[in-house]
Amino acid sequence: MNTGELVAWVRDARERTIELVADLTDEQLMGPKLAVINPFLWEIGHVAWFQEKWVLRGAAGQRPLRADGDSLYDSAAIPHDTRWDLPLPSREGTLAYMRAVRDRVIGRIEQGKPGDKELYFIRLSVFHEDMHTEAFTYTRQTLAYPSPTFSINGERAWQAHVTRAAQRGGPFPGDAEIPGGRFLLGALPGEPFVFDNEKWAHPIDVKPFAIARAAVTQAEFAAFVEDQGYQRRELWSKEGWRWRESAAAEHPVYWKREGSGRWLRRDFNCWVALEPHRPVLHVNWWEAEAYCRWAGRRLPNEAEWEVAASAEPAAGGGLAQVKHRFPWGDDPPTPDRANLGWRALGTVDVSKCAEGDSAFGCRQMIGNVWEWTSSDFGPYPGFVIDPYKEYSQPWFGTHKVLRGGAWTTQPRLLRNTWRNFYPPHRRDVWAGFRTCRSI
Repeated sequence: MNTGELVAWVRDARERTIELVADLTDEQLMGPKLAVINPFLWEIGHVAWFQEKWVLRGAAGQRPLRADGDSLYDSAAIPHDTRWDLPLPSREGTLAYMRAVRDRVIGRIEQGKPGDKELYFIRLSVFHEDMHTEAFTYTRQTLAYPSPTFSINGERAWQAHVTRAAQRGGPFPGDAEIPGGRFLLGALPGEPFVFDNEKWAHPIDVKPFAIARAAVTQAEFAAFVEDQGYQRRELWSKEGWRWRESAAAEHPVYWKREGSGRWLRRDFNCWVALEPHRPVLHVNWWEAEAYCRWAGRRLPNEAEWEVAASAEPAAGGGLAQVKHRFPWGDDPPTPDRANLGWRALGTVDVSKCAEGDSAFGCRQMIGNVWEWTSSDFGPYPGFVIDPYKEYSQPWFGTHKVLRGGAWTTQPRLLRNTWRNFYPPHRRDVWAGFRTCRSI
């Protein structure tokens, strides 16, 4: 990566953060105290503090820009529930701090000062901010705030959303049959940057299986709801049923039934008719598990998901000794391959983005909606913790793995080996799923 590209990444990440909160009032910047979100005013300051801590202070040895930064923004030390009560700077003071950190980092890059260690942490800080901007977007959805109103390549994001929504694609049914064989699960050495939970590729044996060519759609999930799926105890695991009862869940969290018998879905602050061929989203792991049991299917484990996304069939049977960075190959994502980076400001029909198919014919394995897998989040063999110790290890054993990315995910963040992770009760995030079966 050259200097210009890295500077563009730093600028773009900070610009997207600022755009995602620019239209909010001071009251909205704080919002209500909820377990699944942070106050915006705290979180935007946190992403700048993280960049300052790891790049400017840690790698470059500079003095803090704010003497109180650690006491305000260190997420590892500050209990979640206290973040609304901190003496946070004003909006203007926070934005000034964010811009000052950004400009110092860019100055380091343009002066040619960063060594390999500092370059690593610059990339880390950009990717960390990318993950938070995705969280800013689902926080706006959680709080029923208006849809974001930023521009992408000169086009208003909402205009892009309307244009994409008008281009209906329809369903994409059927399974892809995947042969069994030996497969290298995880990131290969040579990647410019990977997180510690992806390291490193290690051989596993995969049995033959079939996986849906597309994620479960809203129409398919509505059939489960209409068939009393949320009321049938036999479809739920013990833990899932306990969650369902405690949450009083009877359908996906942002759905409601219209008087005419149709389902509506809340899209930020608007209620829209359910789009039948878009993937279901905002369902948690237990809801996905119950649907699979109802459908006579199961969730793929993360190894099966990665095989379907990155492997190829061998000419004589089994799996070829090849592994692609993306489902379509090794070239970076483009709009015709994957719905990423807020371009459509929402999901698209599951048959769209045909240019992004994997070698086995699976569609949208990158982009559109994160996909739950059956796998518990844990370390790969030989796991060694990276300098950012709080990223992976604290969540081993309590979270489930998701793969693939969503419409809110920045393209630069993703590859087939990228592992997202959430606890199984979370249904506020941009998550759906695809199903599979053994053969």
